[in-house]
Amino acid sequence: MRISRRALLRGAAVAGAVTVLPAGAMAGYVWTSAGRGNVGEVSFGRPLAIPPLAGGVRDVRGRVRVELRLQAGRAELLPGKRTETWGVNGNYLGPTIRVRRGDTLAPVVRNTLPEATTLHWHGAELPAVSDGGPHQMVRPGEVWEPTWRMDQPAATLWYHPHPHGRTKEHVYRGIAGLLLVDDGMADGLLPAEYGVDDIPLIVQDKNFRSDGGLDTTNINWGGFAVTGLLGSEILVNGVWGPVLEVRSERVRLRLLNAANARIFDFVFGDGREFHVVAGDAGLLAAPVPVDHLQLSPGERAEVVVGLRPGERVRLRSRPPDLGANPLFDRLSGGDDEFDILELRAAADLRPAPPLPATLPAPARLPPPAGGRTERRFTLGEFHINGKVMDPARIDDVVSLGSTEIWRVRNDNTAPHNFHVHNAAFEVLEVSGRPPDPASRGRKDTVYVPPGVDVRLLVRFGQYPSPTWPYMYHCHLLAHEDAGMMGQFVVVEPGTDPATVAPPPVGDDNGHHHD
Repeated sequence: MRISRRALLRGAAVAGAVTVLPAGAMAGYVWTSAGRGNVGEVSFGRPLAIPPLAGGVRDVRGRVRVELRLQAGRAELLPGKRTETWGVNGNYLGPTIRVRRGDTLAPVVRNTLPEATTLHWHGAELPAVSDGGPHQMVRPGEVWEPTWRMDQPAATLWYHPHPHGRTKEHVYRGIAGLLLVDDGMADGLLPAEYGVDDIPLIVQDKNFRSDGGLDTTNINWGGFAVTGLLGSEILVNGVWGPVLEVRSERVRLRLLNAANARIFDFVFGDGREFHVVAGDAGLLAAPVPVDHLQLSPGERAEVVVGLRPGERVRLRSRPPDLGANPLFDRLSGGDDEFDILELRAAADLRPAPPLPATLPAPARLPPPAGGRTERRFTLGEFHINGKVMDPARIDDVVSLGSTEIWRVRNDNTAPHNFHVHNAAFEVLEVSGRPPDPASRGRKDTVYVPPGVDVRLLVRFGQYPSPTWPYMYHCHLLAHEDAGMMGQFVVVEPGTDPATVAPPPVGDDNGHHHD
């Protein structure tokens, strides 16, 4: 299905305003209303919450079973105010699932919410029927029990809802959590005591009404909301104004941008150097020294920072370099600056070994087999290659065990990014130039600025199915929900592409009622 700019109504309110206001007044209104920030306005004093580790139990088949209850609740997100929220095994966010490479994970997902939803394992290599995409809807009262063998390098993954058209609301209400994979390769090389010197940071932006409720104004794409909702308040692990008490000379921060649309550019308030040690899908070959790190929604990174006894320093997001024109840059949060987290070092710090010169990164991906052509993906306003998501259409067919070159171009004036399910990729080029050193490890999500080509070397997982598809899409959730998503299947070599077809959305795939 091909569409044009006129296929969706882009902001009737904007059109109305333009007919009433002079151009200069309109431009001034847009400019002044778009900027956000909190620097100097946050009282840092609430202890950073550490998501609890999920209590997995091995069943008689040796699988790690983890109970995950999707539930509604109320949480104190702003001091002194209660907010209606969703969470997993609690009122807001969910527990951290931790497994070792080689474990078979068998989550038990119980939906007690008033709406059907899904739970997608972002970054995991797994069978498509267990992926938790739009085809694995879990209706209220149902239980979904996917299972797969976790056979991929150590990485910081995460889970979140993925219902087509409603992902932005379900993530915004609070359904998200971390999925950590360990493989023992870096034991003793990096800080590794969870919640002590190995700290998860789920960073989100929100807007609130005066009564403390979540404000969803502009959560949809359209009008001035060119990327969807951008919040004025920052939460880390569900805490406003959080403080991390540091007890060792170095800490490892596992950063997850779990925002709907905001792109963060992390920096410390005093400009100090820190080291990136891992990206989305695994360790880098060596620690990369940086003074800032930009992450778009869905991206993760692991960084190590050193502190001195008794000092305080704030993790901040400076105005990100979005690569857009001045108007779209401002509308997309390009002028926004936030204080994120305050780190307070104890008077006496536990000694920490120096960072290693090299790290046990996953092996480089093999080049594509001879004769394979590039796949090209052009990102428009809310579509890919001129098409919006159709659950009944397979867009691409990939051979099992293959690696391919995917060229992704943003032909729009607004920022986009690109996430591929059940795949790890390396960024080969950004508009013909090598990627930043901190982006050279394995990834599953990449930022694609306006007017830029990103060339990827993509390796696909090990689970073929001609019927159950995986997704690729923009991970700015308002764009994704507007239709900026495609589907692909991984099949045995020689499979006739004419024989692939997805099941209906919501078709039975392991659900049952309590």
